[in-house]
Order: sequence, then structure tokens, then C-alpha cells
Amino acid sequence: MAEAEGGCHCGAVRFRTRLAQGLATAGRCTCSYCRMKGSISVTVAEGGFQLLSGEDSLGTYHFGTGVAAHHFCRVCGINTHHHRSSVPGQVAVSAACLDGVSPFDFLELPVWEGERETPPGQDVLAGVLRYSPA
Repeated sequence: MAEAEGGCHCGAVRFRTRLAQGLATAGRCTCSYCRMKGSISVTVAEGGFQLLSGEDSLGTYHFGTGVAAHHFCRVCGINTHHHRSSVPGQVAVSAACLDGVSPFDFLELPVWEGERETPPGQDVLAGVLRYSPA
């Protein structure tokens, strides 16, 4: 999956994306915000994010250094995408917001260090999250 469309739960926000390496970049982050929202992020190729609808429905949340911008639907509350602080300018989308993708499709996910500042562009592996279907 290199190109995909997706959106929020209520359908107010829709986007088209070109993924950097398909779903191979899927992972979680240990920062306080990502821990609480629990999403799996997938990296978008440079210039590969296009908002199709819902710009007026988007809210944005900044915290800490204010570099990361987490975007969510103000109607249903779903986090659709964010601009990363670890790689300024890079966009990631919530994998669960991609049409036809479920978080339970990923049996093993890297978890990236997000609690401590790391040099830009140098992601640090904090662990691995595994899912075992019953």
C-alpha cells in the first residue's frame, strides 16, 4: 500500500496520502500524548499528504516544545494525522484512519522513544509491542 485514502470516524475529515514505505513504517511513540491516544502512526512521503475535505472541522493540539502538531476532528475527536517533532516537516497519519486498515493488522510494532528529546531524524527504539490474536 503506497497510496491510500482515509479519514476520521464521522467522515467530516478525509485525506489522500502517499506513504513513504507503505505500512512498513508503522509504529507507536512513548511520549505522553501518543501514549494516551494509543495510535499507530505511519510515515507519509514528502509532499504526500492531501486534505480532501474537513479543513474547517480540524483542530490542532501542541504541547511541550510546540513543534509537533497533532490534528484531530473536532466533530468526532479522532486524531487523523500529525506533524512530527522528531523530524520537523514530516507528516504521519494514524494507520487506523486509513481505509481498510486496522490496528490489529500489525502483529509486531516498534515503539519509538518520545519521552526524551532525541536528535532530529534519529529515532531511538524504546521497545516492541506485540499482538497475539486469540
